Amino acid sequence: MKRLLLTASMAVCAMATQATANITGYWTTIDDETKEAKSVVQVYEYQGKYYGQVVELLKNPGAKAKIKGSPSIKGLTIIWDLEKDGKTYSGGEILDPQKGKVYGCEMWREGEKLIVRGKIAFLGRNQTWLPNKTFKGTGTAPTPKKPAL
Repeated sequence: MKRLLLTASMAVCAMATQATANITGYWTTIDDETKEAKSVVQVYEYQGKYYGQVVELLKNPGAKAKIKGSPSIKGLTIIWDLEKDGKTYSGGEILDPQKGKVYGCEMWREGEKLIVRGKIAFLGRNQTWLPNKTFKGTGTAPTPKKPAL
């Protein structure tokens, strides 16, 4: 009986942790075509909304975004205005800096992974981002700056 109660308590704690899983932190993005690690994105909260900034490029470190002014992808805010909506974060936008296109954005956690969905209306695709536990950032979140498109 004690073992059953202990198991049940652990399961409830695990579910509570999962239900409140946060999306903030450093995430490794994976290239859709090569399946290789591509960049590190810092997802952070600022004034009740969630943003993402590329903090490291693992491939092609000097790559430029195909948007107005051709800024470096490193340092670029690529996610903005997401709001927590139950277990998902939605209502914001995501920039594909290599194509210069902006899509609606939704995110949610599945265990340790972050699922990032870029969409136009009801059509879209998901990417799986993995937690990056080795990147040493500054420890402070930047002030978000939506890029000039």
